[in-house]
Amino acid sequence: MILAALCAVSPPRAASPGLVSIETGYTICKVRTAVNRGVPTIVASSYEGTVLGLSYEGQRQWKNELSGFMNRDLWCADITGDGDDEVLAANADGSLYCLDGAGNVLWRFHANDAPMNAVCVVRHEGVPYVVCGGYDTRITYLTAQGERVKAIASSTYSAEKPWGKPGGKRFPAKRGHIANFIRAVRGPDGKEVLAVHGALHSNAGTGSIYLFKPMADTPFRTIPDLPGGKPYGDFSTSDIDGDGIDEILMGTSTMIHDSVVVWIDLKDGKRRVLNLADFRREIGGFGYRVAQTVSVGAPGRQRFLTVFGSRIVISPPGFDAKNMEFLTCRYSFNDLGKDPKTGKILLGSTQSGGSCIHVLDTRVPEWEDAYCTLQAAGKLKAVLENTAVARRQLESFKAPAHERAPRPVYMMTEKLAGDLEPRALDLEATCGSPVFLRSKHMPAAEAWDRSGIGSEIYRRRRDRRMRYVLTQEQALGQILPLYDSGRKGVAFWGGHGNDPYMFSTDTMMRVADAAKGKMSVFIYPELEACDDDFALVVREHFYPMAEHFRGKNAHIYLRCKHAFWQSIVYLPLWSRLLSGEFADVFVPSMEETTDKTMEQSVAGRVGLWASGAVNAWGSRCARDNASFDRLRQHAHQTIPNHFLRAQIYNMAYGATFQNNFPVNQEYFSILYDLVAKGALYVPRRDEIVSFSPVHLSMAEPDKRYLDEGNNAKWLTFYDEERERNSPMVFSRLNGTWPGAPVTEWDFSRYAAGVKDRRLNFLPPYENGLVLITPPQRGAFADEDAPRGRLVDHLHPLYKSILKEFVTDGRNYISADGKRTFAADEYYRTVEAAIKEAATQLPLTVTGDVAWVCARTAPTHLRLTLIDSGYINPKARTAAVHFHTVRPVRMIDVLSNAVLDTSARSSVNVEVPCGLFRFMDIELERPLKARP
Repeated sequence: MILAALCAVSPPRAASPGLVSIETGYTICKVRTAVNRGVPTIVASSYEGTVLGLSYEGQRQWKNELSGFMNRDLWCADITGDGDDEVLAANADGSLYCLDGAGNVLWRFHANDAPMNAVCVVRHEGVPYVVCGGYDTRITYLTAQGERVKAIASSTYSAEKPWGKPGGKRFPAKRGHIANFIRAVRGPDGKEVLAVHGALHSNAGTGSIYLFKPMADTPFRTIPDLPGGKPYGDFSTSDIDGDGIDEILMGTSTMIHDSVVVWIDLKDGKRRVLNLADFRREIGGFGYRVAQTVSVGAPGRQRFLTVFGSRIVISPPGFDAKNMEFLTCRYSFNDLGKDPKTGKILLGSTQSGGSCIHVLDTRVPEWEDAYCTLQAAGKLKAVLENTAVARRQLESFKAPAHERAPRPVYMMTEKLAGDLEPRALDLEATCGSPVFLRSKHMPAAEAWDRSGIGSEIYRRRRDRRMRYVLTQEQALGQILPLYDSGRKGVAFWGGHGNDPYMFSTDTMMRVADAAKGKMSVFIYPELEACDDDFALVVREHFYPMAEHFRGKNAHIYLRCKHAFWQSIVYLPLWSRLLSGEFADVFVPSMEETTDKTMEQSVAGRVGLWASGAVNAWGSRCARDNASFDRLRQHAHQTIPNHFLRAQIYNMAYGATFQNNFPVNQEYFSILYDLVAKGALYVPRRDEIVSFSPVHLSMAEPDKRYLDEGNNAKWLTFYDEERERNSPMVFSRLNGTWPGAPVTEWDFSRYAAGVKDRRLNFLPPYENGLVLITPPQRGAFADEDAPRGRLVDHLHPLYKSILKEFVTDGRNYISADGKRTFAADEYYRTVEAAIKEAATQLPLTVTGDVAWVCARTAPTHLRLTLIDSGYINPKARTAAVHFHTVRPVRMIDVLSNAVLDTSARSSVNVEVPCGLFRFMDIELERPLKARP
């Protein structure tokens, strides 16, 4: 039987006296320490935003779920004078919560809806004040009772300077910065001061540190020009030399080549920098990691301990390379904390789904070995064991006789190695699917004459990661031999949003011709521009290629970002793609790092496929998919269980082009067997019966929706009046809202069933997937488009039950285009229609699962159920509700377990932690269209 995740706190498990693992049953994202009744305790916050109080012996002392949204920061201090530390939680719902030592809420402060991001306690004239701030670009002083004393707008003192065109798409006109960190430090005179680290962009710029005397309106000192060039994701303090003045330790949140740890001495302003890229061999070359540092050891003899993904770097304060030590663990962690009373080091749960808090005691000699040999426990152990059981079941799996052979699924960039390559290619040869293309990341680009390009911007544009040194013949000599590898096709970058012309139009055409019918997939990542210059690129480059590629098995794989497939694609520049003229050429895919639209983008891509605009769609998994907030990129999962489940979901909805970054392919390879053997059913669009009969069609996008929906990096958009007075159908998509609640009237809530702007790769869509499509009728419809009608591409059951609503992303619009309806009012009509239409489907599913249903034979359905916790796996219960069909038998095709369907109206199905279930449902009568 497949194991379920552990759900309760268990006694701590000690690998050695130097490492103790405390199972919590939760994915722990933040760890801090507090003092309660004179005893040091652990305070932790989970992925769901639940705050836990735990003893070092592993006993749960209290639990508080708070708002149900993530806590972006925690701070523990005694602000009431009772001897026990209070817990302050900066919540993504815009609130600051104060909990007492027993976990009860003492008070809540809520100024607005912008996520609260940072909090600390500072004393002024002996009186403690709580200082908090976040994405409203202010810091606010509160009393110990939660009453506001004063607020300081960052625009009044900020030295941060945006770049680009003010007020344009690139950045907001609003000045100032968000409070990335707020910390109390002992300043140059030994007295407590307030340090604020400001940031205005999540992927560029280092920000500045502003030092304030408590209650002052302006900083007395600004520390600009921090090293590294990338945002910082960690800020801690320590009196390294014991002189009563704190040193600041900061670490970046980025990839290895930009990662640094900086030590700033507040006494003299001197800086020491640890450039982690210098130790690429010791700490691993790729991955998105936060460099988190604390000091260990006695004053005067202290060392720095930096956790960087799955590595620990131990260094002297001078960062002397000759005296550094490197430790390697199997797993990476979600957070690092230090208990100032005991000196113990706390690690948040292992990424990939762990649920333990790991306590390191660096005073014990064995701690290093214990760290390096740490074994999976809690939910992560359940994930691994459940996957192993599924593999064993798959060995004896035989596809049901009534199901057709698997469709070809193209694995574009798997980079198979070792004995995995012959195993995978044998699957391809034996079963026909998946198909493994030959891929290569090109080391150099073509240096060709661009004088004929109509846009001066793109005549000059280059991607700084590429060397432009090749003639056309050299470029062809680099590419064409890839087709001789014995694989059925080739995939490589043809260009990028930074430079779509890495290879000329003519070169790409020659490649497609030389392929002689073998599949070519030309990948174009990060296409998000939509101005006149890029419209010219589409006309002069993409459409001529598309015309030439027809009939040559060549595909343009558009790996776009943000809200592209539900916004930019509906602009006139992409009208020929939208029409279906090049349905066999264009393949819509996504690069969803920092995006807040995963549940929308799947509806957008599937909607284009279902409409006939394209004949295939794709998806991508990469390290930074788990990074919804570039300021805290804990995105170094070593067990790609989240990738596995996301790709199963995409394929179960018909995605056949997979662009994956290889991470532990041995684990991930179960997907190849699932596809090859038919255990994972990859449907045609006319087989899917879990589309909602209600679909949302896109008119030309509203400008505000277009701009904000495609700008997730700038952080200072928040405008309280605009948010209150201008509701949106698709809202809170810009960089202001990481982890924030969605609005009541947002499509993501009423249609997709998600609650926050964070990693919704596996959305529930309890009433069926609500497609986002080209308009089908009325003033916005193109009735002569080559794609034809949506209804003609779907299963016949939809012929008489489809219902269309139209939006521009901001408002709803009548079919004739003459009336608009406010998002925060008309959503009730759309929501009611979706709920009512759900009863016209064969079945629907509730519970924290993603699901897809397809017809596989006249009396058979295939139901795919998936644990929906992307980086927060958990055992789930799915409730399957039958509407227009009557089941007579329901069987798990992997385990052969038969479920009781005697109730006929609903069946509960247990979905194991980090896993999936594939159910064959036999029906009493054939599935037919309603008259």
